Amino acid sequence: MLIPGDPRAGWSKWFDPTGREQRIKDYVHLTSKLIWQRQAIFLAATLLAAFYFDPIRTLACYSGVLFSEALDMLLIPAVQKWKSGDTARGRRILMKITVNTVISAGAISFFVINVAQQQAIGGHFTPLFFLFAASLFAAMNNNQMIGILLLRLTIYGGAFVYIAFYDIFKYNPPLASNVWLEFFTIVFVLYFIIDISLVFYRNYQERLEQMKLIREENERTKAAYEIKSQFLSTVSHELRTPLTSIKASLDLLNTGVLGEVPDTLKPALKIAAKNAQRLANLIDDLLDLQKIEAGEMVFHFEELDVGDLVKEAIESTKSYGEQHGIHVTMVVPKDEVKIHGDQSRLIQVMNNLLSNALKFSHEGGTVQVRVEPRGERVRICVQDEGVGIPENSHDKVFGKFSQVDSSDIRKVGGTGLGMNITRQIVERHDGRVDYESELGRGSTFYVEFDRLPASAKTDVGTHPLAASA
Repeated sequence: MLIPGDPRAGWSKWFDPTGREQRIKDYVHLTSKLIWQRQAIFLAATLLAAFYFDPIRTLACYSGVLFSEALDMLLIPAVQKWKSGDTARGRRILMKITVNTVISAGAISFFVINVAQQQAIGGHFTPLFFLFAASLFAAMNNNQMIGILLLRLTIYGGAFVYIAFYDIFKYNPPLASNVWLEFFTIVFVLYFIIDISLVFYRNYQERLEQMKLIREENERTKAAYEIKSQFLSTVSHELRTPLTSIKASLDLLNTGVLGEVPDTLKPALKIAAKNAQRLANLIDDLLDLQKIEAGEMVFHFEELDVGDLVKEAIESTKSYGEQHGIHVTMVVPKDEVKIHGDQSRLIQVMNNLLSNALKFSHEGGTVQVRVEPRGERVRICVQDEGVGIPENSHDKVFGKFSQVDSSDIRKVGGTGLGMNITRQIVERHDGRVDYESELGRGSTFYVEFDRLPASAKTDVGTHPLAASA
């Protein structure tokens, strides 16, 4: 058991990785990232020193530097395997970092001292510059762990002081000599290095705190988003069952199956049935959106004929167009055009495009659906002669819960989800959806898909939709 004041207690705290996992990983990651930059610096300094001074002594010191670099590289796999909470492994990593730091800083210091000892009195600019550069490099790149940084700078500081005192002890110059000036300059440089190290350390601390706050905010946002999705799903499912019963009852009343409906009640029943259908559509859209965002929407891909797909979609919206006196025409090529897709989901896409075109068309107007082969792609266009869409409305058209006309007096209702769901379904088919429009003259919405070669045989598969970001 360690007691307060026991030197072992200090070392135990030094090697305690608790709460320092991110700092240790950042330190080792940057050490690995800068390896070639360090090697270039070391090699340049070695070649310079070997040319002007004793090459044997220089290469011997350089071998010590390379040995310390090899130790740093051996540390990387250990950190990559380290799992958060494994205190024992964390202690071993911290011990290795400490030992590596002592060896690395010691090797660099011996390298510099070796150069200084081979120079005449004073004029130790070259070794001092090497040492200053090494100290500044450490201050800039080793500030994740202040204890390790100070340990390295302490060793460098010892080398600074040794070089400064070397000529003083050897030659005992007067105070007015350049040797003493060099000594005081070195003291100032040491202060500068320590000060700039603390600045870099504080900046790293601030970045670390900011990252922590961002992660916490992200977790809160994700939790709130999941709660919202669960709430929408639960409410939608709970509403669907009673709404189905209400809608079925209203349909029975309107068709007269339950008896003759008085003329005074018919308008009210029609309004009720219409609003029940709108509410059912909203619930269906909410459930589809929730499935897409949760990655739970499943697609059954198969070979599809685009012409048949368009015909089926037109047939399903035919009654709506007839009610409003809107004529729907179709233009398809004579030859079959096939794609790979989910029939039910692509029918949903076409229904959304057609229903929008019909809703925004003038009574007595025409909606045209065209199938246009374009090389290896095929484009399906839905063109109306309606009110058109204002410029810069792309985000509103394909956004969630958004309407191009969001005023309280808009003539056409909707959930504001249909085109967003359409876009996500089309993208899941590696397709594209977009539109061209001129205000007052109508719009053309289109989807594009990859065509299958005429002889292609595709596998039928089931694929879940990946969750959207």
